[in-house]
Amino acid sequence: MEEHFFQCPYCWEQISMLVDVSLRHQKYIEDCEICCNPIQISISVESQEIVSFQVDDIGQ
Repeated sequence: MEEHFFQCPYCWEQISMLVDVSLRHQKYIEDCEICCNPIQISISVESQEIVSFQVDDIGQ
């Protein structure tokens, strides 16, 4: 597991989350721990390092 920091696309607060770097591709929706809006998170990992981390609002 690796801690990764990113900015919420709704409230712009910095958030941290743990990423399982043993999985190559991950895509899921998680609520912001500050404003509770849903965020789509897409992660790509190579050699147990995060190479792509993208967050998007889901247009509610």
